[in-house]
Amino acid sequence: MRFQSPLVPARLIRRYKRFLADAVLDDGREVIAHCPNPGAMLGLAEPGSRIWLEPNDDPKKKLRFGWRLSELEGDHLAGIDTSLPNKVVAEGLHDGLVREVAGYENIRPEVPYGTRSRVDFLCQSKGLPDLYLEVKNVHLRRDSDWAEFPDCVTQRGAKHLAELSQMVAEGHRAMMLYLIQRTDCQNVRVAADLDPGYARAFDAARAAGVEMVAYDTVITRQGVSFGKAHLIDPLPQAC
Repeated sequence: MRFQSPLVPARLIRRYKRFLADAVLDDGREVIAHCPNPGAMLGLAEPGSRIWLEPNDDPKKKLRFGWRLSELEGDHLAGIDTSLPNKVVAEGLHDGLVREVAGYENIRPEVPYGTRSRVDFLCQSKGLPDLYLEVKNVHLRRDSDWAEFPDCVTQRGAKHLAELSQMVAEGHRAMMLYLIQRTDCQNVRVAADLDPGYARAFDAARAAGVEMVAYDTVITRQGVSFGKAHLIDPLPQAC
């Protein structure tokens, strides 16, 4: 998934009201950027940090910049746009990069299911059970090279796990795909200390037969693309 416009560097002044960020460009101009991330963004929204903004000239948009990337230590990058993972996974599915979904010919996004929900992708093919696939964005890192999900309490996330479990009970396949949107992590685990309820829902879903998989991303200042499979471990470790 390539960015529509070349990104420009900036320094973060502050993030506020969840969806807004003040930043100063390299030429000294202070701008307001849209922050496309409703989560806690732990470790990714520190004042003074180096970030990358995407300019736009769309007259329908109130803000002229959108926050896309945060720089990390060691020349690593994190994608902060939570709308990108579904687009990245869609490209990965189209290119046959999600090995667990091999053989499915018809892949549809945003299909109604569960209780007033829409599954991110419904994968279907003759002779195969329907596969309900949900995607979660992962960009929290607190220890070593472990990425963690969630970064705050998410009742909606637990609800998705329960709905996927119901699909398995009805004879279908169900899968939760955790997409690591930062380049300094290799594996994924559940942040049980941040949301014990989600951790319990994760354990119950996996015991019910929901498949848990994790993939990383290739992140550059030109775009974000689907990467390689990685280990997923639900047990938190001491930080």
